[in-house]
Formats: sequence, structure tokens, C-alpha cells
Amino acid sequence: MSEENPPKQLKRELGWFGSASMGLASVIGVGIFVSIGIAAGISGSAVIGALVVAGLLGACNSLNLAQLAASHPVSGGIYEYGYKYLTPALGFTGGWIYFLSKIAVAATAALGFAGYLLNTTGFNDSRVLIVVAEAAVLIVTLIVIGGMRSFKVTTIAVVSVTILSLLFLIIAGSFVCLANGFEHLSFANSSSGNSIKNFLESVALMFISYNGAARISMMSEEITEPRKNIPKAILLTIVVTMLLYVGVAVVSLGSIGVEAFSKATTEQAAPLQVVASSFGIPGAANILAVGAITSMLSILLTIILGVSRILLAMGRRGDMPSFFAQLNSSGTTPYWAVLFLGIAIALLVLTGDVKVTWSFAAFGSMYRCFLVSLAALQLSQQERLYPQWLSGISLFSSLFLAFWVEWQIWLIGLGVIGVGVVWHLVIQRFNFAVSS
Repeated sequence: MSEENPPKQLKRELGWFGSASMGLASVIGVGIFVSIGIAAGISGSAVIGALVVAGLLGACNSLNLAQLAASHPVSGGIYEYGYKYLTPALGFTGGWIYFLSKIAVAATAALGFAGYLLNTTGFNDSRVLIVVAEAAVLIVTLIVIGGMRSFKVTTIAVVSVTILSLLFLIIAGSFVCLANGFEHLSFANSSSGNSIKNFLESVALMFISYNGAARISMMSEEITEPRKNIPKAILLTIVVTMLLYVGVAVVSLGSIGVEAFSKATTEQAAPLQVVASSFGIPGAANILAVGAITSMLSILLTIILGVSRILLAMGRRGDMPSFFAQLNSSGTTPYWAVLFLGIAIALLVLTGDVKVTWSFAAFGSMYRCFLVSLAALQLSQQERLYPQWLSGISLFSSLFLAFWVEWQIWLIGLGVIGVGVVWHLVIQRFNFAVSS
């Protein structure tokens, strides 16, 4: 790309509140509606402490992202930071892992949205499930193509419904727990010989749930006053998320206990609805179902928006076809990138059974956090917003927690990275041949 013809930049029209709304929409999803139950089954009531530790480690990683985005406010997130502060290969593989894993997560979110919606309305036909999921992908794709304003309004609306449903659970559950004296909340089951191992496994599991704040950095080219607004939005996202997660965990375990909560997760995949049903309040379970529906929708929204910016950045650098870098006439949307993502997600939805293990998501998250921390360590004193030791903690924790992921997932993750490296070498040689 010549300096005389630089790529067209996206408009900056997203403030700190809109950015924080996107961060919350990215974080509040599967982690709070399902994975807390999985983690509780592993470490018992100690999952409350695991949520706090995971949140603090997530905050370290998010602050690394904040200062990288403030210093280099362009679309692409870890892909661009890797290129600028590390090596092209590391930058590409970071973006590559993010791109592939999030397409599968988006397809799963679309199916999850359809499943919750149909269960709430009483339909259980798998054919209808796919149709509804495809309709959701189409509508969300059109919203994102419409530009930042339509996206912002929709995101604020759906994330508000989700947060209100969770606040209802926490407030109503607090009264129930106070009435029974928190008799179900016991830490005795955390005293086994494997308690430390189980605790760390829960921390690794829940660490992923805080990583949605990374999507704010993907949008840094569109955020006004990035050096001020990006850190503010990321910090607000982490604080609100941690408070919601801990509140939900306390009332869930305090109202029905660890065993019932874990069983509701493994058998029904809807533990918070089971918790709400135990309150004896008419319609309580439906309120949580609506919150789950909107959370799946918000995940789909933020993934299509955030990942399209990865494709935009890759198109600019020649790591993907250049048409992905084309913007609409108003300079608000990389429309070809958004359309491509919508089609890719829709094709995955057609299978009706997208199996994405949380462990693979953990591997991808740890790898990206490792690269983010490494890049943040390269910042100069003028660029740095936070102490260097914070980047060191994030680097060590991402490496340490990665070893709690199963070895089979390591093989899959390394294989995916290997495919990305081969693609990067091939496309670079092709671009060199064409330019010659």
C-alpha cells in the first residue's frame, strides 16, 4: 500500500458509553448464563473466589489492550498490535486465531438464540431452529452493515435487557438467600485434596468470560478521543462484569446449592432459569430466558462487528483479499467484510450442531492474551499508561493458565496456528510476485 494512497479510515463516532456498551455486550453471554455452572461443578463454592481472581487477571490483560489501543488506535486489535510491536507472523496468527474461533462462536450464539427463543415459546422443531438462527444472522448482518449508529442503538437495547434480567436474579435471589440464611452456600466441598487444582481450572475457565472487552480494541479506529475513552470503557466493562458475575454466583449457589446448580448446567444448559424457578416467583424463569436470548443476540452483534474489523485490517495489509478493506460511501462500514462474515456464519449454522468446546476457546484466549502482554511490554514510557509490572503479571498468568487446558486442545490449537502460518507465507509470496 503506497503512502500516496493510504487506506480510507473509518469515522470516529463511538464515545466511551457506546464503547462500554459494546464491551458489556461482548462479555455478558455464555460465561454468565452457562459457564459459571460448569466452573461450580469443578470447584464448588470456591468458584466465587475463582471469578474474582479471573476478573483481576482479565483486568490486567484488558488494561494492556487499553494502552495498546490508545497508542495505536486503528482497527484490527491484536492483529495490528502484533504487526507493530512484535513480528508480522505473530500479528497474523493472533488475528487468525481470533477470526476463526469467533466465526464458530457466532454460529453457536445464533443457534443458542434460536434455541432459547423456541423453548420459551414452546417450539422444539430442529428445522425451525435453523430457520430462526439464519434469520437472526441475516438481521444482525444488516444491522452491522447499516453502520455504527444502528449498531449502537441495537446493542444498547439488547444489553440493557440482559443486564436488567441479571439484576432481577441478583435482587430477588438475595431476598431468598437471606430468608433461608444462605444455608445452601457452603465452602466445605472446596477442602478436598484437589481443591487447588480445581480452583485453578475454574480460574482458567472463567478467565475466558472476561475477554470480550478485547472487542473494544478492535473498534479503536472508530472511538473518539481514544486515549481517554478506550481505558474508561474497558475498565467500566471489567468492573460491571465482575460485580454481575459474583452476584449471580452468590445467589445461585445460595439459593439451590452447588450440586443442583451444576446439575442444571450439565442436564439443561440453562442453570440461571432453574435458579429463578426456585424463587417461587411467577414468570421469573421467563425473565431469565429473555435475558439469555438478548445476550446471545448481543454476542452475535459484537462478533460480526469486531471480526469484520480484523478482516478490514488484514485486507489493508494484503493478508486477505483487498476488497475486505473497502468501506461504504459514508466511511462507517467495511461492507464486504461484514457480508463475508454473515455468509460464513450462516453456512456453519446450516449444520445445526456447531460443537465449539470451551477449552478450545480457552486456548485461543490464552494465546491472544500472551501476545497482547508481549506487545504491551514493548511500549515506550511515553506510550505507556500503566506500570510495566502489570503487563508482566498478564504475560505470566496467560502462560500459567494455558497449562490447565487439555493436551488435545493444544494439538488442535497449534494445528490451526500452523495452517495460519502457511497461509501467511503463501499470500505474502503471492503479493510479492504480483508487485514484482
